[in-house]
Formats: sequence, C-alpha cells, structure tokens
Amino acid sequence: MNTKRDYYEILGVPLNADAKQIKQAYRRLAMKLHPDRNPDSSETEDLFKEAAEAYDVLCNPEKREIYDRFGHGGLQGQAGFTGVDDIFSHFGAIFSDFFGGDVFGGRHRSRPPRPPRGADLRYDLSLSFEDAFRGIKKKIELVQLRNCGRCEGKGSEPGTTPETCSDCHGHGQVIQRTGFMTIATPCPSCLGRGSIITTPCEECEGTGRAAYNRTVTITVPPGVDTGMRLRLAGEGEDPESPGDPGDLYVFIDVEPHQLFVRNGNDLEYTVSIPYTRAILGFSIEVELIDETVEIELPPGTQPGDRIRVSGKGVPFVGGKGRGDLIVNVKVVLPIGINDEERTLLDKLDNISNGST
Repeated sequence: MNTKRDYYEILGVPLNADAKQIKQAYRRLAMKLHPDRNPDSSETEDLFKEAAEAYDVLCNPEKREIYDRFGHGGLQGQAGFTGVDDIFSHFGAIFSDFFGGDVFGGRHRSRPPRPPRGADLRYDLSLSFEDAFRGIKKKIELVQLRNCGRCEGKGSEPGTTPETCSDCHGHGQVIQRTGFMTIATPCPSCLGRGSIITTPCEECEGTGRAAYNRTVTITVPPGVDTGMRLRLAGEGEDPESPGDPGDLYVFIDVEPHQLFVRNGNDLEYTVSIPYTRAILGFSIEVELIDETVEIELPPGTQPGDRIRVSGKGVPFVGGKGRGDLIVNVKVVLPIGINDEERTLLDKLDNISNGST
C-alpha cells in the first residue's frame, strides 16, 4: 500500500473511541485476518499487519496524541512491524487474555506464556513541607508476601520433591480442540505448575510464600508534591510461581505550610505592611526553607500587588531549576490615629491636593 489509511478507519472505531472499544475492534479484526485462518494469502497478511500497526498506535496514549495532532508524519519511525512474528511478540497475549489460551494451532501455538508477576504494593507516605522541598531518605516498614525462606519459594518441605502431575504430564497445560481451533488452558489439577506438592513446607504450608516484615529505604527527590507517586521496581510481592516480583508504589501527601502556599512549583507568600511604608517603599526579609531573601517593595506599592522573585520557589522534580517566589502585598490601614498623626496627615493632604 502506497498510502497509509487512517488508523481509526482501519479499526472501524470513532475518533473518541475509548481503550476498550479499540481493543475489542482489534480483536475482531485479528481473529478474522489471522494468518492461520488465511494461509498463503499475502493480501490478508498485509491487512493483519496494518490492523496491528493501527492498534499499536491507538492503544498507546502518547502515540495516539501525536497521531491525532500530526497524523502519520508525526510517527515516523515509531509505527510498523517487520512481520507477523514481530506482531505476535508484541500482542500475542491479547488472544490468550480473551480466550483463556492460544486459540490457533500451527506455528504460533507453542509460544511460551509470559511468566507470572507478583502483586504491586501501595504505601502512603506523609511528608512535612520542608522534607518535600529538600528531598529526604525515609525508611518504611512493610509486611509483604515474599518467597518462603525455608523452602526457597518451592512450596515443598526441604528434602522432598513434588510429583509430576499425571493429568498434564508436567506441561502445566491441557489441550482442547474444537474444529479448527486448539485451545491451551492451565491444568486444573496442578493449577498450571506441572507438578503437585505432596509434602508441603511447614512454614508456608505449600504456598511458597510467607509474610515478612521488611524495611525499605525510599529516596524522595526534592520538590515532590501531594498526589505524586514513586515507583520502586521489584519491591512488591513475589509471585506464586517463578517470575518477577511486583513493584512498590509510594503515594506522597505533603503537609501544608503555615506561611507559604504552593502553586505548582511557585511559592506564594503574603506580607502585610503599613500604608506609610507602601507609600515610601520598604525592604522586607522572607525566610524560605533553605535561605533568607531580601525583597525591595518600591515606593507607591499598591494593595494586591504581586512581586515575583525568579528562581526562589520549589525545585523541579528530577530536573534543574526552581519555580518562583511570589509575594502578595497587603496594605494595612489604621483603625484610629492620634493627634500628632492627624496633624501630619492634614499637612500631607494639603500638600497632595494643593490646599493652603
């Protein structure tokens, strides 16, 4: 094809389609155009690759945003597959997720399943405004499931060996054939493990995992804010069978400050000054988290004026530089004045208004 078709047209979905609609549309096309259903058809294989390319872009929020703004030209070098096997290496799981196994026989039937992954964990971390500003290392205590130390995660009592499952003969899967389809599903007897534990570990009772208290050190970068999260790869729970552990997600909550209000990476500070100093000009000192800044309020400063001091705000997370300090001026008028003040103000009024 010399001219690429619109990705939404290829999948037959509207421009505002959500992720579920896009996935369902791709499944339907992939089932229809699958090479095992259309052997020796180069045209169908091209359509199959075209549908996979459209799904690869529209299911990825970043790629989809670029495509919506700039079309195919914005994705030069980011979209496309070298062949059918390349597509299956990316999206093979979409079929097994939908049908509970591999729905086709032939060359793709023996693709190994993805190893299981342990559960992710969440930890809510409360920080003072100062610690969030500067960054800090924190030690947190977790109770999580990890591989059992007694049996090393195998589930069997040390010195014993699991028996090979007689139903799946150690493969962990059973095969069912319906017409042209061959479906592989986890063996119900051994739950996909391929073996059955006859002598369970005394500590984990055969599960291969046990609850442990762990201390994890978290490095919080300067400038974090409420709602941000940190990801610690591999610090989650171990899987029930060999595979990768999950991740630990630390959700940040920053306590408010008595003097400063954070607005993005800017710090806002309100200062109250007498009206006389607003008229004459005044110098103030603002004590920030890590330094003291002297700020000149010019003569004639008005109530509600905002004075911006560049680079004195909150550090950017993972980047260079800081936001700004914004000083909000509040001019205080006296409720009552003494005789001397009245005399001076009368003179000032006469001078200002040209009276004699």
